[in-house]
Amino acid sequence: VSTQSTGSSGINAEYGDSFNFLSVSLAVMSRSNHVQMAKLAEQAERYSDMAVEMRKAIEACSGSIGEEERNLFSVAYKNVVGQRRSSWRSMSGIEKKLEESDPKLPLVRDYKKKIEDELTELCSEVLSILNGMLLNQCTESCGKVFYLKMKGDYLRYLAEIKKDAEDKVEVGAAADVYQEAWEFSQAELEPTHPIHLGLALNYSVYYFEIMDDKEKACQLAKSAFNDAISMLDSLKEDSYKDSTLIMQ
Repeated sequence: VSTQSTGSSGINAEYGDSFNFLSVSLAVMSRSNHVQMAKLAEQAERYSDMAVEMRKAIEACSGSIGEEERNLFSVAYKNVVGQRRSSWRSMSGIEKKLEESDPKLPLVRDYKKKIEDELTELCSEVLSILNGMLLNQCTESCGKVFYLKMKGDYLRYLAEIKKDAEDKVEVGAAADVYQEAWEFSQAELEPTHPIHLGLALNYSVYYFEIMDDKEKACQLAKSAFNDAISMLDSLKEDSYKDSTLIMQ
C-alpha cells in the first residue's frame, strides 16, 4: 500500500477557501467586539479606553469601516485630545500672566511642555490611522470629506501648540488638507450636508485662530451659510437637525 502526502501546497489548495473564510470571520468578530467595548467606554466616559478600542477595531479590518464606526472613532479621539487642548490653553493663559522673575514660571512651562508632548503623540496617532488606513480604504464621498476634515483638524491642533515656534510645517499642512477637502466637498456634497457645513466651520476656525485672518474666516463661513440657506427647503429630514445646528 502506497501513501501520498499532499504537502503544504495540497493543503492550501484543498482548504484555502476555508482558511480565508475563517480569517475573515475572526476579523469580523474581533472588530465587532472592539466596537462594542468602545460603546461601553463611551457610556462610562472613559474616552482613552474608547480610543484604544476603536484603533483596534480599525486595525482588525484594515481601515474599512462604516459610518457608525467612523463617528465612534472621531468622538473618542476628540474627547481625549479635547481634554488636553483645554489643559494646554489653561497653562498658556497662566504662563502669559506670570513675570519672568516669578518662581512658578518654570513649573508652568514644564507642565505645559508635558501636555504638548501628550497632544503631539495623540494627534500623530490619529494622523497615522487616517493616512495609513482610513483614507486609503475610503471610496465614498462623505467618508473622504469626513476623513480629510479630520486630518485638517488634527493638523490644526498641532499648529495651535506650535504657533509661536520657528517650524510651522503643520500650519501649512493643515491649510493644504483643508483646501483639498473643501474643493472635493464643494464638488461632491450638497451645501446643506452636515459634513460639508462642519468642514466650512472648522476651516474658518483655522483662518480665525491659526492664521489670524478674521476677514477670510468670516468670508468662508458666510459663503457656506448663504449657500446652505438657499437650499434649506430641500434639506433631507434625517440631516435637518445636524445641518441647522452647525449653521446656528
